[in-house]
Amino acid sequence: QVQLVESGGGLVQAGGSLKLSCEFSGRSFRNYAAGWFRQPPGKDREFVAGIRWSGMSTYYTDSVKGRFTISRDNAKNTLYLQMNSLKPEDKAGYHCGADRVEDPPNYHKSTFWNSWGRGTQVTVSS
Repeated sequence: QVQLVESGGGLVQAGGSLKLSCEFSGRSFRNYAAGWFRQPPGKDREFVAGIRWSGMSTYYTDSVKGRFTISRDNAKNTLYLQMNSLKPEDKAGYHCGADRVEDPPNYHKSTFWNSWGRGTQVTVSS
């Protein structure tokens, strides 16, 4: 059974940076697509970024392009999200997801991902 555990969240000033990690266990991580979603207070979960098995292709929602970078280390079974130039509107619970199926056109759908972590909170002060 796949388990995902996020870490790295915290409180940061606007313009600052954070790096989130998602530790994957239970299966071979290199065979799973992975992604990051976030859920702002009182809102639905929204897609942030996705990455293919190999890490060779990445996908982002428009609001984070140029500021966030998704990456993975298959040898360490870990997914990352480097977040720079953070804004108050980036405040949310951040969740990682994983799935055996590689289907990038559907990465933006929360229903696509079969496994989820519990999340890590990111707060950005203005």
